[in-house]
Amino acid sequence: MAEGDPAGVVRSVQEVVDAARRGSAPPEDLLGALTALRSVREQLAGWEPELIAAARAGGASWTALAPALGVASRQAAERRFLRLQPSATGEATGEARVDAERGRRAGDRAVADWARRNASVLRQLAAQVTTLDNLDAAARQSADRLGAALGEDDVAGLLPPLAAVRGHLQRDHAGLADRLGDIGAETARLRRDAAGRRHAQPG
Repeated sequence: MAEGDPAGVVRSVQEVVDAARRGSAPPEDLLGALTALRSVREQLAGWEPELIAAARAGGASWTALAPALGVASRQAAERRFLRLQPSATGEATGEARVDAERGRRAGDRAVADWARRNASVLRQLAAQVTTLDNLDAAARQSADRLGAALGEDDVAGLLPPLAAVRGHLQRDHAGLADRLGDIGAETARLRRDAAGRRHAQPG
């Protein structure tokens, strides 16, 4: 059977099915068809999350995707996608991937809310870092990325470059590096707490 060509494999399997219905399919053909069918099923299953991701990137909403996926709601469509997606962080099951993704989003929301409440402090620290004049080339490049984020409206966007620049400041600007470390510890705590609260909710 034509491996790598799902349409060709399906045609070959159909021929074996037809022969089986006539009672003329030898056992080795039946076993080969079952093996080929499993391979095609796995290949097609791998295409589904890829197509969903492409549809989302193209602007399709979860509501629009739901009927195409045979589910009843946008939540069910998103849940199906998360179950099918390979894990980037080691979760072994689809349900664990759903849970991890929802925990991550809860953490993102908590951190973004905290960043907005502490916008003036974050912007002040970012400005302080970008005006340091005794940075080496790598530190200056990191500080420049922070400066670019400082010009954006979303203050939460300052957090990744603030964390990244911290390592460049520990030798000559230990006090400032410590303040950035405190921010990193606080945002990590917020993420843990948000995930914990979500797990504690019934259902």
